[in-house]
Amino acid sequence: MLLLPSQQLQFYQNWQMASTTSGSAGVDLATAVDITLVTSEVQLTDSDQKGPLRHGLSALLLGRSSVSRKGIFIVPGLIDADYCGVIKIMVYTLTPPVTIPAQSKIAQLVPFRARVPRAQAVERGPGGFGSTGEPQVLLAVDIAGESLRKELQWRTLVDNP
Repeated sequence: MLLLPSQQLQFYQNWQMASTTSGSAGVDLATAVDITLVTSEVQLTDSDQKGPLRHGLSALLLGRSSVSRKGIFIVPGLIDADYCGVIKIMVYTLTPPVTIPAQSKIAQLVPFRARVPRAQAVERGPGGFGSTGEPQVLLAVDIAGESLRKELQWRTLVDNP
């Protein structure tokens, strides 16, 4: 369930953030430090905010359209309601080198209340990006054939590749 803009505004004001306009679906997220992208590889950088988001909310982390138009791309991510570390932004460019000054609003958070069955109570730390387990679904692309074919390879924790 996504929050209405008025609910988002109230939520983020409690969290020291606010949407830019009354109709905004999310709030801007800025970089904490200067960044120079010297390759086209994805770089991980700190934002100026940290979790938890409060009120049991999770959020989608997305790029801002104005930043994408400048050739800077944000890899979408999910911020869990119980994440308590610095929120990280995955960023890349196809045209390096690119310098992004600290406090540049390059991403946005769109909050929502998750509606998935709850797991057993486990204390979560500040780790991110795989800290709660390895991915179990991998994407393989076969480009040798006439048409592009995508296959999902399912793995469980018991399987060994």
